[in-house]
Amino acid sequence: MSSPSRSFRVLARSDVGLVREGNEDSALSSSHLVAVADGMGGHAGGEVASKIAISALRNLLQLLSSGEVDTESREDLFMNISSSIDDEIAAQSSANPELSGMGTTLTALHLGEKTVELLHVGDSRCYKWSKNKLVQLSVDHTVMQELIDQGRITPEEALNHPQRSLLTQALMGDSGIDPILVVFPAEVGDQFLLCSDGLNGVLSDYEMTQIIKKYQEKQEDLLDALIDATKEKGAPDNITILWAQVVDEVPSKEIVLLGAAK
Repeated sequence: MSSPSRSFRVLARSDVGLVREGNEDSALSSSHLVAVADGMGGHAGGEVASKIAISALRNLLQLLSSGEVDTESREDLFMNISSSIDDEIAAQSSANPELSGMGTTLTALHLGEKTVELLHVGDSRCYKWSKNKLVQLSVDHTVMQELIDQGRITPEEALNHPQRSLLTQALMGDSGIDPILVVFPAEVGDQFLLCSDGLNGVLSDYEMTQIIKKYQEKQEDLLDALIDATKEKGAPDNITILWAQVVDEVPSKEIVLLGAAK
């Protein structure tokens, strides 16, 4: 159950970037749930897949916030939504052969009474901003991350590796996912960054950290600054960013959809 006096205060932006013709990212911003989905697949498949993911989360919002659902049941519902999304992608791909092969990442953060719950599949990221440091909470489901974990390459080498975008997990309708829900403690004042790899695939954690430090007193300009810095380095992909701060405020009922989900 979500606390009635705690909520996310969210800044959200989605930008097509400088190379792509359309936006295959989708995102959701609300007082207790934020999410980013980065779609993939030709013939508008990526747009369809990411929209399916965000739409499913939006439909789950009321139940996640219901006082009638206990914490364990809510966490099960949240984690298992990834399987429902995968099933819907499979159904849409079967009904529309031109969408075959479409898929999406999904990184979603739900605010509970004393915690945040992170659901993650793929390589979109969730960070926590803590003590002027950017701490990555999600673990990339990529070939590069596996090589880093094995000590075969360094994170710096992975940044420019030709296979840096190869995913080991994604929602593609093939039931080959192993969703994990990770729970972290959360207090009023905590700040979180969710993004598609159109941001972190271009800017290093160090570069993002320097920009976030600069705009701590003027956060309304933070997302523009991050997007501008990405565009200065070519912005080859769509860029979606959500900045969510835990505040002691009555939650807003506003739900904002971004990118392909609009």
